Amino acid sequence: MPRPHGFSYEQRAGGTVRITHGPRAEQFIAEVEASDPQLVMARWTGNYKRGNERTARDHPRNRR
Repeated sequence: MPRPHGFSYEQRAGGTVRITHGPRAEQFIAEVEASDPQLVMARWTGNYKRGNERTARDHPRNRR
């Protein structure tokens, strides 16, 4: 497996750390500036609807 490269970090006050990764960070910033930042961050982190909500709603145990 190749050794990871292109990452950098910055320590901030309050014990937080900011991690960046070269071209991916640039791509993220471009997407955030061109679209809704909340939607872009949700998509990049994987924290967004996955399309199975309708299936779950129609499941017999969820019907009322």
